[in-house]
Amino acid sequence: MGDITNYAIPFFLITLLAELSISLYGKRKFYTSNDTFASLSMGIGSIVASLFSKGIKFTVFTFLYTYRIIDIPMMWWGFVLILIADDFAYYWFHRMSHRMRYFWASHVVHHSSQKYNLSTALRQTWTGEISGSFMFYAWMPLVGFEPIWILTAQSISLIYQYWIHTEMIGKLPRWIEFIFNTPSHHRVHHGSDLKYLDMNYAGILIIWDRMFGTFIKETETPRYGLVQNINTYNPVRIAFIEWGSVIKDVWRAPGLYNKIQYVFGPPGWSHDGSTLTTDEMKADAEKPHKTTSPT
Repeated sequence: MGDITNYAIPFFLITLLAELSISLYGKRKFYTSNDTFASLSMGIGSIVASLFSKGIKFTVFTFLYTYRIIDIPMMWWGFVLILIADDFAYYWFHRMSHRMRYFWASHVVHHSSQKYNLSTALRQTWTGEISGSFMFYAWMPLVGFEPIWILTAQSISLIYQYWIHTEMIGKLPRWIEFIFNTPSHHRVHHGSDLKYLDMNYAGILIIWDRMFGTFIKETETPRYGLVQNINTYNPVRIAFIEWGSVIKDVWRAPGLYNKIQYVFGPPGWSHDGSTLTTDEMKADAEKPHKTTSPT
C-alpha cells in the first residue's frame, strides 16, 4: 500500500472547512487568516519535501530489510503488530524531538502556532526526514516488517493524529482517554504552560506516556505555542528559523563541548545560563523562594 496520506486530503479539507465555518460564525474563534495561511503553506511544503525524503527512507528501509531476522506476514495479527510497533517507535522519535535540539529544530515548526485547530495538524516540518528522523524506525525492517507496510503504518498514524488537533471535542469516555491519544491529551502537548511542557508524546496510544512517566491530564486550557514564540507567519522563516538559531549558537559558543551541546543537547540549553531547558525551568519553579518579611 505505502503512503496513503494523500487519499485523506479530501477528508482533511472538508473537516477543516467545517471547523473554520464554526469559528467564523460562532462565538469561539479558533482561526485567524494569517495563522491558517502559514499552517497550510507548511503542509504543502511538507508534501513537496516528502517527494524527495520518502525515496531516501524507503531505500534505507529496503536495504535493512535484506538483513531481517524473520518474515512478518501482513495477516490481521501482523497488521496489528506493525501498528503497535510503529506507534512505539513514534513515541520515542517524538520524545527525542523535544529533548534533543537537533531534532527539535525540525519539530518546532509543528508547535509554532499559537492557535489550536485542524490546520495546526497540517503545519509540518520540511526538514524532519531529511535530517534523519526516520532512523527511529530503522529497527522495524530488521525485525521483519516490509518497508512498504512501514510507510502504510506511518501514514495511518499521521491520519489518526489529524483529528486530535481541535478544541471542539472535549473529554471522551474514560476507557478511550485511558488507552488512546485524544484531543484532550494532545492539547496538553501543544501547551507552553510550564507544567505541560514535554508531556504526552503519544501518537495513537497514550499508554506509552503512562508507561514511561510522561503523561499529564488536561486540567485547564493550555496556552498554545512556544515558551518564546517566533511571531512570524512567513512559512520559510517558520521552516528554518530554529536551524538558523542553532548555527548562530554554535558559531558563538566557546569550546568544542559547548558547540556540541548547542546541537545535541536539549532545547534551551546554554553554556552561560542565559536560556534554560524544560527540566531547569521546572526545577527552578520547585525551589522555595525567599520572601521578605515586612519591617
